[in-house]
Amino acid sequence: MSTEMFAKTPMEVAVYQLHNFSISFFSSLLGGDVVSVKLDNSASGASVVAIDNKIEQAMDLVKNHLMYAVREEVEILKEQIKELAEKNNQLERENYLLKNLASPEQLEKFQSRIPTDTPIPPSLRTRRLSSGSET
Repeated sequence: MSTEMFAKTPMEVAVYQLHNFSISFFSSLLGGDVVSVKLDNSASGASVVAIDNKIEQAMDLVKNHLMYAVREEVEILKEQIKELAEKNNQLERENYLLKNLASPEQLEKFQSRIPTDTPIPPSLRTRRLSSGSET
């Protein structure tokens, strides 16, 4: 701290310290250089406004970066959802085909391999009931 700092009012010192903290904090978030601004004793009101504007600009910059990152993540997740839905549809078609091609004996053999605590899908239960193998 310089000796000229003691000649300032407590409010000016607080604003100066808040400014340095804010700029340092936002610069560290964004990976930029720390910007220093000296307060002018004759225009401390204007300095406060200038500091507020810089803080607001820094917050807007952080908000824009966060919104961009969120949008990017949303796009990635949408693509993953689309791929998973396509894979699910493909597996459902394969399952339907295999169930229709399997004989009742093959289905019974398959069902005997499934652990008892595993729920049987309704479509297989219906197939088993219609084949007369389940009471």
